Amino acid sequence: MLPPAGMHTRRALSSLLCVMSCAWLHSGLASRHKSPVLPIHSEREPLPSKGMSGCSFGGRFYSLEDTWHPDLGEPFGVMHCVQCYCETQRGRKSKVLGKVSCKNVKRDCPEPSCDDPVLLPGQCCKTCPKGEVDRKQAEAVFDGFEYFQEKEKEDDLHKSYNDRSYLSSEDISSGESRTDFVAVLTGVTGSWLPSSSGVARARFSLTRTSLTFSITYQRIGRPSRVAFLDSDGNTAFEYKTPKRDSDMICGVWKNLPQSHVRQLQAEQLRVTMTTATGRREQIEGKIIKHRALFAETFSSTLTSEKEHSGMGGIAMLTLSDTENNLHFILILQGLIQHRQRDSPLVPIRVRLQYSQHVLREIHANVTAYDPDFAEVLTDLNSRELFWLSRGQLVIAVETEGPDPRHISGFITGRKSCDTIQSVMSSGDALTAGKTGGVGSAFFHLHDNGTLDYQVQIAGLSSEVVGLTIELKPRRRSKRSVLYDLAPEFDRPSGRATGSWSRLEARHIHMLLQNELFINVATAHSQEGELRGQIRGLLYSGLEAPRHEVPIPLAGQFVSPPVLTSAGGHAWVSVDERCHLHYEIVVAGLSKADDLTVSAQLHGFAEIGELGESSTNHKRLLTGFYGSQAQGVLKDISVELLRHLDRGTAFIQVSTKVNTRGEIRGRVHVPNNCEFGTRGEVEVAEFDGLFVHDPEELKKDPHTCFFESQHHAHGSLWTPNYNNCFTCSCQKRTVICDPVICPVLTCSRTIQPEDKCCPVCLERKDPKNMKTPERLDEHPEGCYFEGDQKMHAPGSTWHPFVPPFGYIKCALCTCKGATGEVHCEKVTCPALTCSRPVRRSPSDCCKECPEEGKPLLVHADMMAGRRNASLQVWEELLPEQ
Repeated sequence: MLPPAGMHTRRALSSLLCVMSCAWLHSGLASRHKSPVLPIHSEREPLPSKGMSGCSFGGRFYSLEDTWHPDLGEPFGVMHCVQCYCETQRGRKSKVLGKVSCKNVKRDCPEPSCDDPVLLPGQCCKTCPKGEVDRKQAEAVFDGFEYFQEKEKEDDLHKSYNDRSYLSSEDISSGESRTDFVAVLTGVTGSWLPSSSGVARARFSLTRTSLTFSITYQRIGRPSRVAFLDSDGNTAFEYKTPKRDSDMICGVWKNLPQSHVRQLQAEQLRVTMTTATGRREQIEGKIIKHRALFAETFSSTLTSEKEHSGMGGIAMLTLSDTENNLHFILILQGLIQHRQRDSPLVPIRVRLQYSQHVLREIHANVTAYDPDFAEVLTDLNSRELFWLSRGQLVIAVETEGPDPRHISGFITGRKSCDTIQSVMSSGDALTAGKTGGVGSAFFHLHDNGTLDYQVQIAGLSSEVVGLTIELKPRRRSKRSVLYDLAPEFDRPSGRATGSWSRLEARHIHMLLQNELFINVATAHSQEGELRGQIRGLLYSGLEAPRHEVPIPLAGQFVSPPVLTSAGGHAWVSVDERCHLHYEIVVAGLSKADDLTVSAQLHGFAEIGELGESSTNHKRLLTGFYGSQAQGVLKDISVELLRHLDRGTAFIQVSTKVNTRGEIRGRVHVPNNCEFGTRGEVEVAEFDGLFVHDPEELKKDPHTCFFESQHHAHGSLWTPNYNNCFTCSCQKRTVICDPVICPVLTCSRTIQPEDKCCPVCLERKDPKNMKTPERLDEHPEGCYFEGDQKMHAPGSTWHPFVPPFGYIKCALCTCKGATGEVHCEKVTCPALTCSRPVRRSPSDCCKECPEEGKPLLVHADMMAGRRNASLQVWEELLPEQ
């Protein structure tokens, strides 16, 4: 989610573009600008299939020959001085495999020619602050590294734990920065094969390295595959379309290599679709950026009635915010014939039609090599707006001359694979409160303007007296109600299911611009106890069934109940391989709960069995920072699968304010997974909060056997023989690191019985002399992903980063009631000797050697190798 300052900046830029575009369009010119802006105001992931060759590192998948800088996660971030490479190797039976190889590239940095070089954010080598020669030299070095430039303003180590400049693919929120692209796919002309009459419109959204696509098509059979071609014409990615009766194709290209991200941004990628049945047909088009995409609310795919025409196009349309003006942009393909290209301008005629009757007509000229066209139809009357809302208007484009060519299509509300949904919470009510209730809704917009809806309400303080879809009120006392859903509300079940068939064109425009709200009024809160914004949820590619009512997550369902301002919902499913797919959306956290970011979740989600008597079947889903989280859970115990099948499982979201649970919901997912996860289980992320089924762990080749117990790969635990060690399992290898206690600056300390390190004794609380506070009794604290533990406010510790262990070069602090983790590099003292040394490979600071005192030598070779690796990582931490 963008910070408030970023949102204001983006809105200011949008307003400026609006004013410029309005002046340009109203000047009466049929302009030839390639990418005009529509003049309105706008408001953890699975690895690829086992058939693909590559490398997995840190929960991400990299293609062969890819290079990258490893990401240690918060608070350390991207290690820009380490370069990893996915090498190509041959395994048994000549199978192509990938092997990860990482090296320290800091030693390869060129020596700056200036006296005071500086280290720029997101870079490894120091450069001179001035001087063109040194700047070009540094850029040449960085270009060879092929790394993706992060948007960083300062070293990651000095950021607060909650200020994340990057998110994993499971943490994508709807407000995160993304880039939209579009492509028009038509038949290939100029070939000896007959061209296709098919036309497709593809919309793409790039968020970090995931490219989501929604494709609609006409006049062509169901495509069997979608392929992305790079700048050399080679297949970069192929998606096999599922067999279903639909004209929509939804997919995600995950983990784009950095070279393909650059080609996408430079508009050098193409997309093709091919049919497999009957006469083989293929259509293709170039993927381009277009600033009009952010404002588009209506669309049309333009086709020709002629066979093998190779012609097509799309129209992107929107309504003005305050006037009944319909703005549109046309992207045309194949309409201009080769003989017409000799003329600089080609005359065309654009018509707006209803049932073969011409309502509006525009004559203009386009250039043969840039056949885009933008115009505005002013002052649509009530009949034209009604036909627009019902999907009955046609936009037609025709060339003028002796041999006219014609394409046309119906105008409907914008189609995409995204889900229109809403989470209603008491924190988002017109008068914000904390009731612990929740409302959940999702919608489907048909081409004829009908809006289907399903609403679920739970955990309210009193009886529901109103359920309405509304506009954003200009004043708190004057609500603007558009539609009343109360007649369809069933009080015993808390559900409302029905259709709204009287949507006006303006309502459709506002719906697809995220400008409508749903309000729940109760006997105790006549103006509304719950409220939520209706907004689109980006397609994720997961198998969670968004067409079903999501599971409501409410504070009233937590044990014991929590009066919270937040609410949420989740889609959960179990596939045929017994993998759990989940998507969670949360809303309503108030500014009082978190002063850093408004309405964002800072916490972690888990799934487990109902009943607090047993914690053996509780599983961490993900820690996330935003309004939504998604992912796939692959190694699930048989017992937890049974609880999912019986409906005795739950999903719970905890935050720094309510560490024992902020919101919760019961999960019922029928499944036939009697023998646990099927198929090849890929390496899971670290999840020390979950105690796996012992019988299932015995079958996993990556588990560790230690102290008569099996431990899952990536898990952390404290051994029985000494509570001053932390052990981790790394693919059948147990690594135990001694706990490194931080140096305390207070005058009085105490040693808790169940802790390894002493803690400061506060003078104001003499009770701590006898009974120090238990960590889990703190209502507020910090959750640290490295050691997967909650830390008390004010406590300090050396961070634990598997598999390297404790990093003595950094010290983390839990910032009181805010729940922020702040880590800083340890400042080493200045030394006077010429050749300082480290007495132990795990030490952070060097010392001057003492004469006659030998250096410590590790007898354990494994520990020596581990600490040597740790030394490399510590040397690469950002300098203060």
